[in-house]
Amino acid sequence: MPTVIGHHDIKKGAKHWLTSPKRRELFGPLGITNIRTFVDPQNRDRVAVMMDVPDMDKLAALMQSKAAADAMEFDGVVPDSLVILVEEKG
Repeated sequence: MPTVIGHHDIKKGAKHWLTSPKRRELFGPLGITNIRTFVDPQNRDRVAVMMDVPDMDKLAALMQSKAAADAMEFDGVVPDSLVILVEEKG
């Protein structure tokens, strides 16, 4: 199961983003676990989420959905800033 990191900018503040229930609501039904959140201490409008993803195809499809767009809007995510990195073992 790969670990995925998504980092992006936010526009509603770190406290709002950190306390949002949307990550678990969106990712939980896909079996995504070990969701961890990070905030840049030098720029609290730059954040990241790390999680273990059992099915990358389902995650990719989810990220194209209206539900994902709505969750990002609620959380204050700046969609154009989103970068997703997938663990690879060398």
